[in-house]
Amino acid sequence: MSSNSQKKNPGFASATEVARLAGVSRSAVSRTFTPGRSVSDDTRRKVLAAAGALNYHVNHLARGLSREESRPVCILGGNLAFPWQSSLLEHLTRRLHQAGRAVMVINTDDDETSAREAVQQTLNYRSTATIVLSGKPPGSLIELCLQSGQQVILINRMGQFPSADNIDIDYSSTMKEAFGHLIAAKCQHLAIVSSSSRSPSMVTRETRFLEAAAETGTDVAITRPGSTSYQTGVLAARELLSQATRPDGVFCVTDLIACGFIDAARHEFGLRVPEDISVIGFDDIEQASWLGYQLTTFSQPLAEMAQAVCEMLQAPEDSKPASRLFTARLVKRKTLGSAD
Repeated sequence: MSSNSQKKNPGFASATEVARLAGVSRSAVSRTFTPGRSVSDDTRRKVLAAAGALNYHVNHLARGLSREESRPVCILGGNLAFPWQSSLLEHLTRRLHQAGRAVMVINTDDDETSAREAVQQTLNYRSTATIVLSGKPPGSLIELCLQSGQQVILINRMGQFPSADNIDIDYSSTMKEAFGHLIAAKCQHLAIVSSSSRSPSMVTRETRFLEAAAETGTDVAITRPGSTSYQTGVLAARELLSQATRPDGVFCVTDLIACGFIDAARHEFGLRVPEDISVIGFDDIEQASWLGYQLTTFSQPLAEMAQAVCEMLQAPEDSKPASRLFTARLVKRKTLGSAD
C-alpha cells in the first residue's frame, strides 16, 4: 500500500497557512476575502494563488458569529417529509440561501425531550433566529427560543405568541369561501374531516369552517379519526359513508387527508366524485393535481410567505414584532360539483 493511501485527511487549510505560503500577513489574507476591504493587486494575486494551492476556503461560520446577518437561521418543524411541509421547506431554504443566510433544519418528533435537546443546538451555534413551522413543535420550545433572545418567526401558529413575528393565513375568509362553494354545489349534508394532532392551523381551519356554517344554521358532521395522514382520510370515509345519511359535501383540512378520503369513497363505496359527493382539500400539494385526484383545494402562497420571512429577518433589532396575513387561493379542479 502506498504511503499516500495511508495518509489521513489533513483537514482544512487555515488562513495562517495561506499567509505563510503567500509571504504576506494574516490580516492581508482576511482583507483579500472580505468584500470591500482594501488590498493591493499584487497581494491579492499571491493570496489567491496560495489559497488555490492549499484548497483554502473561508470559514464563514466562525467569521459570522460576531455578525448578526451572518449567523445561521434555524428552521424548526415536524413531519418534514409530508408534502406540504417539504414544499414550504424548499421555498424557505431556497429564499434564505439567495439572501446569503446559512440554514439549520431541525425535524422534531413527538418526544419533547429530544426536541428540546435539538433546539439547544441552535442556541449553542448562536442561531440568530428560529423559524417555526406549523404542526408539531410545542409551545414550550418556542418559549425557550424567545427567552434566549432569539428572533422567532411563526408560520401558521395563529398568533400564539405576541412577542414573535407571525405569518398566517386569513382562515376566516378562506373557510367561509370553502363552505360557500359546497353550498353552491347543492350539497345538503356537510362534513369536516380533521386531524387528531390538533395543531394550531388544523384547529383554526376546522373552527372557522364551523363558524361559517353556523351563520346559516347549517349542521356539519365532524370526525378526527387519526393524525394528519392519508390513512386518516380512509378511516374518515369508512366512518362517514357507512352512516344512513351520508355526507354529500366534505371539507378535509389537508389534501393528504382528502386523497385518502377520495380513494376510499371511490374504491370501497363505489361513489363518484363529484357526482355523488364533493370534496375540497387544503394546501394544493403536488398530488392534488394528479389525474387520479384532480382535487379542488386552496393554495397557500409559499413563495410570498418565504419572502416575508426574509423581510422579517432584515428588520431592525429594536423593531416591534411583525404580523403578515396572506390569502389562500382556491384552485378549482374536478372534485367539486357544479353550481349550475
